[in-house]
Amino acid sequence: MPEYNDPLFDFTGKVVLITGGSRGLGYEMAKAFAARGADLIITSRKAGNCEAVAAEIRGMGQKALAYACHVGHWDELDGLVDAAYDTFGKVDILINNAGMSPVTATSADVSEALFDKVIGVNFKGAFRLSSLIGHRMAAGAGGNIINISSSAAIRPLPQAIPYAGAKAALRVMGEAFAAEFAGKVRVNTISAGPFLTDISKAWPQEMRESMHSAVGRPGNPDEIVTAALFLASAHSSFVSAAMLRVDGGIY
Repeated sequence: MPEYNDPLFDFTGKVVLITGGSRGLGYEMAKAFAARGADLIITSRKAGNCEAVAAEIRGMGQKALAYACHVGHWDELDGLVDAAYDTFGKVDILINNAGMSPVTATSADVSEALFDKVIGVNFKGAFRLSSLIGHRMAAGAGGNIINISSSAAIRPLPQAIPYAGAKAALRVMGEAFAAEFAGKVRVNTISAGPFLTDISKAWPQEMRESMHSAVGRPGNPDEIVTAALFLASAHSSFVSAAMLRVDGGIY
């Protein structure tokens, strides 16, 4: 039985694959879907972290597969997808959440290797997984793809131009995949603002307490949950190629 009797968001029998699912927003979404009946595939670079979250989900009464993978490495993604389908026979919901956001003093400090790594993790991996899984979804019972973008895509900072560009590309990619898989797969994007995940521990205290936004503060990690549940559920059946801002009204 799901942990929550949630008539709007019942994911019993659904399979969710979350990249970057072992911490931060990915971890919060994984727990939320599991609590509502979904089985999970948790992937990130470190096998131990993936397995720890998978074990927690199994403790909630759901099935979970831990699979270590670097989403920026094109050839590793075939193995991830094969493992997911070999284990569960399907993926109903793909959440492209993995990301990295290194900052540099100026754009002149961005090396080619760093540029390629940022684009690979934030954009290339999401593109490849969306294509691989989206085609399987479209050939089967359909599904949902959710891309986790960033407020940096609409409020870019000069210290992280490659990251901002990669996250902006996710919205465009989402619209294109929504058209490619039209009628079978809905594809949407969440533009996530600053959240108090583990990365925020490096922020100045003032940034942890206030933000230039309508709400006036960073988000708590669990505040991403309802947006993801909504976009993945049947109750958003008329929503595709959309971008939902979950950023406190950042300005």
